[in-house]
Amino acid sequence: MRHKKQVGRFLEQPELRRLGVDVQMIQGAIEYTYKVLDALDSTLVHAGEPRMAGLLELANLSAIIGNLFRGGLARASSGRFVANGPHKYPDLLSKDKRYGDLEIKVALENNKPKGHLVKPGPHITVRYVLGNEDGTCTRGKENRGAVAWIWEVRGGMLLEHHFSVSNTAGDSGKTAVFNKDGMTALKVVFLDSERRPVLPRRGGSDDDGTLS
Repeated sequence: MRHKKQVGRFLEQPELRRLGVDVQMIQGAIEYTYKVLDALDSTLVHAGEPRMAGLLELANLSAIIGNLFRGGLARASSGRFVANGPHKYPDLLSKDKRYGDLEIKVALENNKPKGHLVKPGPHITVRYVLGNEDGTCTRGKENRGAVAWIWEVRGGMLLEHHFSVSNTAGDSGKTAVFNKDGMTALKVVFLDSERRPVLPRRGGSDDDGTLS
């Protein structure tokens, strides 16, 4: 099973607790995501088809990972959050008046998450790489495998100035990308250093604040 090969460390961040989330919930969400992905991949391989990563466009794979993580986090929250419907904002609805609703964004490798519109508020981001079934991952797009491995999860509060908006001619539409300050505002709550897609810069962090 994929989750048994996952390595990394969880960090209790004050920003995470302010969202009404703890590391046990994050761990539960990761394990649930892997459990379902493993079941889907097993069915496909048994039928002679490629794994999901070989059948889907990467944007669609990211969306599925986000949906599964959302469901896993809701399950691990003991009723504090419930999953919203597909393609509905926000991703998780809070049932506890002490906390707000949660938005979840997913990105591949070291890409910064993005949405179509600026949506300030509580956020959790998930970034993953494509490696091999045995858990090995080799840096570089040309070395991508067919198995998704989550290498980083962040949480925190985003404000309007944490987004960079693009609406240029010829673009696929409006995009609101998390900028450097936005990524820094989101604190790392899970980090798998062995599978991170880029090495940190000297000094212990990369250009968006990832821990070493």
